[in-house]
Amino acid sequence: MINAAIVGLGWWGQNLVNSVRGSDAIRFTTAHTRNQAAAADFCAEAGLNWVGSLDAVLNDKSIDAVVFATPHTQHTDQVVRAAAAGKHTFIEKPFSLSLSDATRARAAADKAGIVLAVGFNRRFHPSMVMLRDAVTSGRLGTLVTISAEQTALHGISLSADAWRAKPEEAPVGAMTAIGVHLVDGMIDLFGRVAQVYAQVSRRAAPLADDTTDVMLRFANGASGHIFCSTAATPHYRMAVYGTEGFAEILGHPMATFRLVPAAGGAVHGGGAPRVTETPDFNMLNAELEAFAASIAAGRPFPTPLDQIMHGVAVFEAIAASAATGGPVTVTN
Repeated sequence: MINAAIVGLGWWGQNLVNSVRGSDAIRFTTAHTRNQAAAADFCAEAGLNWVGSLDAVLNDKSIDAVVFATPHTQHTDQVVRAAAAGKHTFIEKPFSLSLSDATRARAAADKAGIVLAVGFNRRFHPSMVMLRDAVTSGRLGTLVTISAEQTALHGISLSADAWRAKPEEAPVGAMTAIGVHLVDGMIDLFGRVAQVYAQVSRRAAPLADDTTDVMLRFANGASGHIFCSTAATPHYRMAVYGTEGFAEILGHPMATFRLVPAAGGAVHGGGAPRVTETPDFNMLNAELEAFAASIAAGRPFPTPLDQIMHGVAVFEAIAASAATGGPVTVTN
């Protein structure tokens, strides 16, 4: 059993704690958050020992791992401090907002020999596993393009004091909240990104840009498109188109996977869809138990850090493209 501390007990930190209640692989024993009063009831109900500083967490020898659900600009220093204390570290996405910071955090983790995990939970969903298999098995033929979209409404209701409403914490519209998941999925399926062209707008959220569109060119020659918004009715779709068929994930919980083979050269339409439903899958539980399994086995987390680092480089290029209004080459 891995004993973990949670740092950051906003709504997402609480979701992480709740996801592994009853797990026989990992349990949360300790919590630190900026606002003790706001978290007191949850800590009492969840059986968490609240401590007054990150140092108190890192100096506790009974804690094997630290899970961070904190503002994005804090991530790098938190990883560095946790690594120096020898604590296995799970950091929520995005790993970092710049490649230089990401490089510093990874170097600290590598030097300490800890397991470092980043919370791209969608990789663990069975629908994503099936989409990955459809791509890597060659069943879709030559890969032509990938399209991904995700929308939510929380940008409309953010309060002025919410850290997610601050441009330094959430630049480039919906990218840090949603879009980095789509970038990560595309890297997982199509590999390295060569170039991006992005635009950002504010359609309905009162405090911050809420909508982002990105065109991508991959190193393998395929194309991609991302649309994400924090001010539109919730929806999720990721679709891969190939010469022998297309496959897609549908629905906000990613519950539906569809594979449609090409129909023998037909100009319009395809073969009969093969549909698989996976309702109520707990992605947070899956990623945290995978984190615990990696610690127990002394092996790296399943999501390759090289892909995480490339995702940060892609994010940095998207930010530069949105700022300049032109295409940007991804340097990592």
